[in-house]
Amino acid sequence: MMNARWDYGEAVRLTRNVRNDGTYPGLDPGAFLVRRGSVGYVVDVGTFLQDQIIYSVNFLDEGKIVGCREEELISAKEQWTPSKFEFREKVCAAKQLAVGGEVLVKLGAVGEVIKVIRDAPGGVAYHIHFDSLPGRLLQIPETALEALEARV
Repeated sequence: MMNARWDYGEAVRLTRNVRNDGTYPGLDPGAFLVRRGSVGYVVDVGTFLQDQIIYSVNFLDEGKIVGCREEELISAKEQWTPSKFEFREKVCAAKQLAVGGEVLVKLGAVGEVIKVIRDAPGGVAYHIHFDSLPGRLLQIPETALEALEARV
């Protein structure tokens, strides 16, 4: 049996926006459920496909109980720094990005957030996988990125 990080009644914070994956009754798949940064309380701990711990979290302010994976949660006691983007979100380069004078990422290049780094020196940063750099991750400050929709 896997070890659950949180137990019944513990306060947790959501690290990414949660939408209906089709398992939340009464709402269409893809419908927005709970905003990142929201605090809820663990009401049940279970597993999915025998290899993922799923926490049922009651978000009192939203009036919803939502299933969350462990990587989507942090303790409500941990410092929280809001971020503009989240895990798996598509972003684009707001400026040309270079290392040692070599341009690695062109203005407008599309990438995907692989990790949010809330405690980076100088503010929130992200590990980004750009489509133009297969197999390579770059740590990019939030100020150098914009939402993909802003470019469309």
